[in-house]
Amino acid sequence: MNRSRVIILALAALAAGAAALLARGFLGGGTEPGKAMPAVSLATVGVLVASSNIEPGRPVTPDLVKWQPWPKSTVDSTFITEDANPHPEQVVKGTVSRAPILAGEPLTNTKIVHSDAAGVMAAMLSPGMRAVSIPITTESGAGGFILPNDRVDVLLTVQVSESPKVFASRAILHDVRVLAVDQTYTQDKDQKTVLAKTATLELAPHQAEMLDGAAATGAVSLTLRPLGETVTADLNSDSKKHKDTGVVAVIRYGMARAGGSVPGKGE
Repeated sequence: MNRSRVIILALAALAAGAAALLARGFLGGGTEPGKAMPAVSLATVGVLVASSNIEPGRPVTPDLVKWQPWPKSTVDSTFITEDANPHPEQVVKGTVSRAPILAGEPLTNTKIVHSDAAGVMAAMLSPGMRAVSIPITTESGAGGFILPNDRVDVLLTVQVSESPKVFASRAILHDVRVLAVDQTYTQDKDQKTVLAKTATLELAPHQAEMLDGAAATGAVSLTLRPLGETVTADLNSDSKKHKDTGVVAVIRYGMARAGGSVPGKGE
């Protein structure tokens, strides 16, 4: 065998050996057989979380919460821990949710408030919002079916002509949260209707001013919105926007007929 052929075979053997070593390293062959990597121990603590979604204004009961193991290093000071509060039924007794709480989300003092605490209504208001009350009747309040935490539209009806009497209605506010009806601000699962005299709405400051001015010019009523319906979908379905507002002309003997439409702002 000549010298060049020996060198080639030697280099090939070295290359094969190096490849084998690399493959063994990638496949974990360097560890001893049967020896497992040590498990990483993570310290946890029980944190009180919602076991299901909790809507704003809903009474927080023991069946709606549970203890959830939580990494101790990430526990916030506002969390309710099992070490400090071993009895969850005592923690949530007499409390209501002041904001939406998602399933698995930790409960905090900013999310729940005691129903008998002073200023509970102020605590339930979203940041930057205002609570405004308006008088309602069975007719103007959807027959008593409007309950706390429902969403409503606010309608304004005004008289636009004296002879014949013509009245026009239009929605001035959309998707408004109802904070309370009379002094009731929580929903009882067995309560279907409330024949209330007032409804308290959650509005932005400029909306509160608009509603106050509207109430001075005509009659205000509420329409109940379906659960989960968005304002965007509502407005997109209204192709003519404010032009769909109906006008009713009252003629003799209390009979009425549909008239034209009420121009929107700027029309």
